[in-house]
Amino acid sequence: MDGTVTKVNPATAPRDARIRVSSLTFAYARRPVLQDVSFGLESGAIGLLGPNGSGKTTLLRCLLGQVPLPAGKVEVAGLDMASQARRARARLGWMPERGGVIPGMSGVGLVAYLGELSGLPSRDAMQRAHEVLHYVGLADERYRKCEDYSQGMKQRLKLAQALVHDPAWLFLDEPTSGLDPRGRVAILELIRDLAWNKGLGVILSTHLLADVESVCREILVLREGRLLARQDVDGNAREPRQVFEVEGFGDEDAFAAGLQRLEAQVTHQNRLWLVTLDLDRLGHPEKDEQGGYRAEVGTGAILEIAAETGFALRRLRRRPVTLAEEFYHLVEG
Repeated sequence: MDGTVTKVNPATAPRDARIRVSSLTFAYARRPVLQDVSFGLESGAIGLLGPNGSGKTTLLRCLLGQVPLPAGKVEVAGLDMASQARRARARLGWMPERGGVIPGMSGVGLVAYLGELSGLPSRDAMQRAHEVLHYVGLADERYRKCEDYSQGMKQRLKLAQALVHDPAWLFLDEPTSGLDPRGRVAILELIRDLAWNKGLGVILSTHLLADVESVCREILVLREGRLLARQDVDGNAREPRQVFEVEGFGDEDAFAAGLQRLEAQVTHQNRLWLVTLDLDRLGHPEKDEQGGYRAEVGTGAILEIAAETGFALRRLRRRPVTLAEEFYHLVEG
């Protein structure tokens, strides 16, 4: 895999690839599934998270124009999905969790066929099919019947189908479902390359939070059909109680006594001190623009204690909060 994916027709591709969702509401048989959802996306890799039944799949269907929009508005590249769905969908690539294989067709034949359905001339669709199959690592298997592919190969095939018409955005629904660890890593590497190096927008809907942490820089969290939160994957922790990793040498008793004055909880992992501080107790610290507590508040307090007690620090940092911890706090809080 040399990472080369050529553009189909860059001269006519719209420059504006933004997605805009405004007051989107959707229901099945009067049962609300999405309620007043609004957001805007410029580009990059976005994780779409939420418990079962939160509306993730329905939101993707609305973004793809697969269902009528009774209330609200969806725009892709400045095109209204309600009235210009065909043109808008030309900017989108879709990798569903299930399906994507037509028995009896070869891998290259299937991808070329979907390229033609997307509007490419027959010769261009076949050329493009060879290119994207090479990119996803199926060049040697392209003439095999796709029903004979392994699960990992089928996932790569579906990714090639989503890429064949050169979309601006990829919508991926559980792209690593059913894969072994090696296959999962391979698919995530492709998605990361597309989002980070090729400039495609990616919306990744998955239950595997580790996949989101590996690929995405931002998350949208749905709960009961509402947009609960939007934040960076590596954003600052939202909880006032935070853990700091400390390593050093000197008068440990004096240092520990100083931490007690901060009402810190201290545990040890070999030479590493794990210091838990309630940042609200340190003077109601100013939060950042995303509502997170600034790490400097806690590190500054620990530095002062170290300076007072002559404890020489080798390491001082806030222990990163995992996406799983953030997610469960959001949906259960």
